[in-house]
Amino acid sequence: MTERRMIHIVDDEEAIRRSASFMLKTSGFDVQTWPSGVAFLKEVRNVEPGCILLDVRMPQMDGLEVQQALSASGVAMPVIVLTGHGDISIAVRAMKAGAVDFIEKPFEKAKLLEAIEAGFAQLENKAGRATRTHEALTVIAGLTDRERDVLDGLAQGLPNKTIAFDLGISPRTVEVHRANLMTKLSVRSLSDALRLAFAAGLGGGDK
Repeated sequence: MTERRMIHIVDDEEAIRRSASFMLKTSGFDVQTWPSGVAFLKEVRNVEPGCILLDVRMPQMDGLEVQQALSASGVAMPVIVLTGHGDISIAVRAMKAGAVDFIEKPFEKAKLLEAIEAGFAQLENKAGRATRTHEALTVIAGLTDRERDVLDGLAQGLPNKTIAFDLGISPRTVEVHRANLMTKLSVRSLSDALRLAFAAGLGGGDK
């Protein structure tokens, strides 16, 4: 199967568009770049379906607003959020709204390609949500109550210090619980842990 797959890069930084476009083209993808969310939304009905790399911080409309507009208009293309350091809480909100993953800038090629593969897998296999929910509930059931509380806080986009304050424990203890739950869930990144948390219904904030 030699069919090339389309990636839409939506980012107001020309340097990011150029470098990510080069990286993806040399990895065998077709790429179309957009300087703003507004420009992309204007043409989205006419573009080739694919995976969207969506920057969080953009003028006119930020990434979350673009994501909401895509959802409201029924565009089902998978979204991967590009975020700068310190935008984790925003990235969590994006994932809760259906983003496949978030990648922190400057991103590593392997991490980006892994997220893109997950995006296309989601596009090709929309069935199985119930299976993912069951699997998530099963693995999360293996956590202690405190580890589950920490995971729920992370799924709400809260930093370690806030989780520690809410639970009446030290930030260091939160870090220990966080490391333990990552091991028990067999995940390598926060976004992988969040995907399980959201599938299991955590992160609502209504305790």
